[in-house]
Formats: sequence, C-alpha cells, structure tokens
Amino acid sequence: MQDLNTFRLIERISTLLRSEQRKKYATIGLQPVHVQIVEFLSKCNTHSDTPAAVAEYLGLTKGTMSQSLQVLQRKGYISKIIDSEDRRIVHLQLQPAGWQLLDNVPPLELFNQAQQQVAGKNFSCLDEALTATLKAVQIANNSRSFGLCRDCTHFSEIDDHYSCKLTNLPLAKADADKICRGHIGS
Repeated sequence: MQDLNTFRLIERISTLLRSEQRKKYATIGLQPVHVQIVEFLSKCNTHSDTPAAVAEYLGLTKGTMSQSLQVLQRKGYISKIIDSEDRRIVHLQLQPAGWQLLDNVPPLELFNQAQQQVAGKNFSCLDEALTATLKAVQIANNSRSFGLCRDCTHFSEIDDHYSCKLTNLPLAKADADKICRGHIGS
C-alpha cells in the first residue's frame, strides 16, 4: 500500500505541474513536450541528439516525436542535420531561437514556491515529504486538494457513521477512502 500511495502522490504532483506547464507554454504556441525536447537537446551529447534518442529519453512514440520536431523546426527552434559519415542518421541541433527559448522560459514559479515551503524540513519517510510537496504545489497553484474524505476537515465519524460537515450529508463507509472535490486538508 505504501508504494501505491507514493506512486499516487508523485502522479498527482506531476499532473499539477503539467497542467501549469500547458497553460504557460500555450501562450507561446508550444506544448510541454516541445520544451522538454529543447531542454534535452541543450544537455545531450552528439551521440544522443537524434530523434530516436530524444524519443527514447522522453518516452515518446515516433508519431509524437515526428510531429513535435516539425513544430520546433517550423518555429526555428531546431534544425535537422544529416550525419556526414552515415547519411541515414539525422542529428538535431538547437538554433539560436531554441537557446533563447530556454533563457526565456524559467522554471515554474509554483514549483519554486512549493520547494521553498518544504525545504529544510525533516521528513520521516518519502510519503510524508511528497504529501507536504503536493500540499505546497496545490497552495501555490490555488488548486483544490482532491484529497481523501477521511483526511478532510469536513469529515465526521460518530459511532461508526460517517458524514460530511460541508454538505451535511451522510457518507457511505466506502466513501471515506475515496477522493473528494470539496476536500480541505487539515
């Protein structure tokens, strides 16, 4: 159960960060995957600057990779260069606009805010650290917590009967361990 909870925490944090990235990059006509490709190309060596290597690193399909490269090339962020020794190999090279993109797209501010909130705290386990990080990201993003009913300040248990103090409605026992939109963490 611990591993599943850790996975879910990581997944939820990732979902919130991706959502914020989509909003941010949409303003410049890009998707998060486009910026991830540019970031990878800025860090990889000349043996790893091929479409196949980028796709493998990011876990992309050939189709997604192909479409993404077309967008990046059309916008002038990258160019494709045929290998001089093996003409079957294509290398991807960042153009000045690609380097400028990286300079102009700082890390997500909400992640920086969350990181500041959890920095320097001692946690007894990974789940505790991830839970604190998730709460900090949610606060920085002004998003709902979508936590478990049982962990909500509105959750009430009296004589093995559950209810929600927010809605003043009874809760089925099975709902206590399910995700709630109205969740407010303690």
